[in-house]
Amino acid sequence: MVIVVHDQAEALERNLPQFLTVASAAQGEVIIVDDSSTDETPDVLKRLKEDNAHLYTTFLPKSVANRSRLQLALNIGVKAALSDRIVFADITRPPLVSEWLTGLTEGTVTAVYCRLKHGTPQVTHQLFDDMEEAANTLLKAERRDGDGHRGRWFRMRRGMYDAIAVNKALTLDAIKLFDQRLTVGKKMQLGMSVFFKNMFS
Repeated sequence: MVIVVHDQAEALERNLPQFLTVASAAQGEVIIVDDSSTDETPDVLKRLKEDNAHLYTTFLPKSVANRSRLQLALNIGVKAALSDRIVFADITRPPLVSEWLTGLTEGTVTAVYCRLKHGTPQVTHQLFDDMEEAANTLLKAERRDGDGHRGRWFRMRRGMYDAIAVNKALTLDAIKLFDQRLTVGKKMQLGMSVFFKNMFS
């Protein structure tokens, strides 16, 4: 599981233990890439790492210039990963139940949606046959303005997943779809495409 953070000490304190619990149960690892945080993020990671064999941390120096620091940070995380299945997750959207992770082993590309319904966690996994089929959803959810991860209503129909898993051989293709600047017209096109696909699937 690869998670990129920047100045998110609070979210790490609150949510990282849930990621670690799920990863531990699945004999997996959580790789946190710190993108030059200026808050207490490094201290939080150091403290949590002492008690968690499933936590690996690394960082992206501020001096490194790149068109997309997010893409670069994700690549750093993938290179540190031992697993053949990589999960790209968001520290602000923790797993609520163990099925969140176990279901991500299916499909070539798999998105997970998790929510509480009447206090009970509900998890849904959406399977894609290949990266081409998943591309519109990734582009919409991972665009530079980040709105894809913030919606509440009809999240699956709108492609607003919590995490996405890909086979390691496809990670470079997946990462290219993150952090893209999209025109208003392209956003609308992607939104309609994803909505209608998920509405009738």
